[in-house]
Amino acid sequence: MGSANAASGMAVNDECKLKFLELKSKRNYRFITYKIVDQQVIVDKIGGHDETYEDFTNSLPADECRYAVFDFDFTTDENCQKSKIFFIAWSPDTSKVRMKMVYASSKDRFKRELDGIQVELQATDPSEMSFDIIKSRAL
Repeated sequence: MGSANAASGMAVNDECKLKFLELKSKRNYRFITYKIVDQQVIVDKIGGHDETYEDFTNSLPADECRYAVFDFDFTTDENCQKSKIFFIAWSPDTSKVRMKMVYASSKDRFKRELDGIQVELQATDPSEMSFDIIKSRAL
């Protein structure tokens, strides 16, 4: 069942990497959210290519932590079509302290499993991952 790190004891389900590779290479998903269940990171939700950033933020629970990957397409000031893959660590203020600690301690290890992340963002409330912030970080 994937590789576990003795320090965090956290395993990563193989599907996490497979879906990420599909998002990265085939561009067939807009986003993937991941959650930790029983000491393992698993795929939570997958957003199709036609879903928007708003669909993505609405899919995040208000009081639970998640890891997420979002494929952000944008147009530069020079009218260039570009895309950046964001890793978002969602850790709302209302989530349980223990949960926040588990997600925080496993984040870097999980992120390393996903080869191709270009921007990382941490958010504790929706304003910290607004569309404007995402766009400014992408440029």
